[in-house]
Amino acid sequence: MIPGAGKTRKGAAVRKKVAGRTRAEAEFELRLYVAGQTSRSLAAFANLKTICEEHLAGRYRIEVVDLLKNPQLAQGDQILAIPTLVRKLPEPIKKIIGDLSDTLRVLVGLDIRPTS
Repeated sequence: MIPGAGKTRKGAAVRKKVAGRTRAEAEFELRLYVAGQTSRSLAAFANLKTICEEHLAGRYRIEVVDLLKNPQLAQGDQILAIPTLVRKLPEPIKKIIGDLSDTLRVLVGLDIRPTS
């Protein structure tokens, strides 16, 4: 398993409304699909963790799903390529494919405003 995966953090701020909470207060539930501990999988996790710490500090949870160990789990989120990041919450569900090295693309894909 990738080190540091599955930790939950909490915090708050104020912006757009999302299901009774503001977008800035919303917990982000993220699921990263990987295939083993390849360099690309490890890079995706490291990049995601860095982005989350910088832009979602205290408001995210990352679940790493290794499809080599549980290939049947790919069907639920319709995973066709790896690594793939799925934003489960806040809704709507969003997906980003790749190693997440393009920070701006990830922020736009997750609908997160960059911190100034």
